[in-house]
Order: sequence, then structure tokens, then C-alpha cells
Amino acid sequence: MPIEPHSPLIDTFQRVHTSLRISVTDRCNIRCFYCMPLENVRFKPRDELLSFEEMARVVRVAAGHGISKIRLTGGEPLVRSNLAELIRLLKNISGIDEVALTTNGILLPDQAADLKRAGLDRLNVSLDALSEAMFERITRRQGVQKVLDGIAAAKQAGFHDIRLNAVAIRDLTEGEIVPLAKFARENDLHLRFIEFMPLDADRNWDASQVLSGEDLRAIISRDVVPLVEANRSDASQPATDFAYADGNQRVGFINSVTHPFCGTCNRLRITAEGQFRNCLFGTTEWDARQILRTGGSDADLSQLLHDCVVAKKASHGIDSPEFVPPARAMYQIGG
Repeated sequence: MPIEPHSPLIDTFQRVHTSLRISVTDRCNIRCFYCMPLENVRFKPRDELLSFEEMARVVRVAAGHGISKIRLTGGEPLVRSNLAELIRLLKNISGIDEVALTTNGILLPDQAADLKRAGLDRLNVSLDALSEAMFERITRRQGVQKVLDGIAAAKQAGFHDIRLNAVAIRDLTEGEIVPLAKFARENDLHLRFIEFMPLDADRNWDASQVLSGEDLRAIISRDVVPLVEANRSDASQPATDFAYADGNQRVGFINSVTHPFCGTCNRLRITAEGQFRNCLFGTTEWDARQILRTGGSDADLSQLLHDCVVAKKASHGIDSPEFVPPARAMYQIGG
């Protein structure tokens, strides 16, 4: 049966999907061990990546079915040339209320102003460590000061409510928790800690490495300022937010492993080479690029989107003995 125009993207568990994450590239200028292998990184040939026009077409179709929020990811999205052009295209699509970007911040000093002028609504900056030694251990590159300069450039360009994302890893990053919390408070940044997930290219993840949101909250409450529960403004957001008792900023915990939030997930993904995914940990993909490049119609894209959504499982299943990590690493999927 043909998909009705403007029909919402509702899965069999009655979750309504309104958010699409678009990976614009699988390339990156750092090599975080939880995302990419150290050696033999194989990037997609550039002609296999979707063009900006192809991405915009997908978004126009998706917006017709209720997608209203777009997040651009990678790899590192700022290594894709002329990204501001894509942002302008997306901001002109009817029904799109927000275009956000997740970046490691290293290239923000040169691009923040252009991104703001293009209409980018919001920035998430990934920073797992403030000490150069730990930053280099995680990313296999130097660059803490470049990230800090990028955050400063973003604030100067007029970005507000900047989110700082940090992956927490047991027996590795405990010493970074308090410095990051204090830095975020001092610079009016909304810090969010992300539990270490099984998406590393080297397949070395182990559950014992998960530093839980509950443990992180206890550390911050003890060593920075006590945290109190905060109102959840958006039931579908991945982070559980807590406010500092003194009223100075919030901190969020994305507890993907210890407390999955699959029941309220409203997100879909499309990889840089045009494959729809209904879950970060999914093992099935739906080929939008084939439709885009072989004369397929918008109705074909609508059908593909709905097929992808209907096939979505109840949860990612990390806590299940039958869980099998996806063949792709994080950089190949899109954060």
C-alpha cells in the first residue's frame, strides 16, 4: 500500500520519529580509539558520499513525514568542504525547526562565524579530557587548546547553549570528570557525559569499562557541587539532566548502557553514503542512495523511510546475551 503524504513515522511500538542524524563524512582529523582504528582506516571514496543536494532531497521528503530536527555528524563534519552551504539548504526546507551540529571543535576557529551566518542553530562539542596527555591518549592526536579556541570562537560568533560531550571510561578518564565539570560551569556550557558504548573499531570494548552515569553523578555531587534532579523538557532527549544545587548550569548523563532510553527514542540516521539506519546499534540498513541515483521518486524515499521505521526493534539489546555489535564502527555510522 502506498505511503500516505505527510504520514508520521511511527514504529510498531508507537514511537514517533521527528529527528534525523545525517553523517556528512566518515573522515576525521583525530583518531579516538572508541570510534576509529589506529591503522588501516578505510574511508569511503568521495563519489560514494551523498552530495549536499541529495541530502537536502532526503530531508525534504523526511520533513513531509514529521522530521523537524536535523543533526549533522561524522566522522568530523567540519572536514567536509563548504558545510555552511548544506546548512543553508536545510534551513530553507519547510518543516525543519532546528539544524544542529556535533563537532570535535578543532576547526571551529575558522568556521564558527560562517556556520552561524548560514543559520546553524546549535552546537555540540566533543571533549573527553582537558589534560593534553589524556586527550592525546584518547584521540591519538594533540589538540586540547584547539578545541578550547573553537569553543571560544563559537561563543564569539553568537552560539548559545553550547553542549560539551564527554565519553566516560572506567580506569581511564576518572581524573577528567571534576576538571570538565568545573570548566563547563565556568564557561556556561551544558556538560553531558556519555557512557562508553560497544562501537569501537578495534572491538576491545568490555562492560567493565563502562563508567556509569550514576557513578559520575556521585563524583560530581561530592567533589564539585551537589546535583539535584531537573525537569526533563523533552522526553525523547537521550540525556537525563541534573541541576547544580547552586543554580549554576546543568550536567546531563547519557546512560546508553546502564539505563537505555530506547523506549522514548525518536531518532533515525543516514550514513554519509546514504544508508538509513533506525538504531545506532542496528545491523540492517536501507539504501537511499540507490533510489537517489537511479531515478527513484520521492514516494520511493518515503516508502524506504517507513520501511526503516517499521523494522525498528524495541531496544538496542546491549544488555542481552544475544547482543552482537554492528559491523560498522562509530565513524562509519555517524555519531
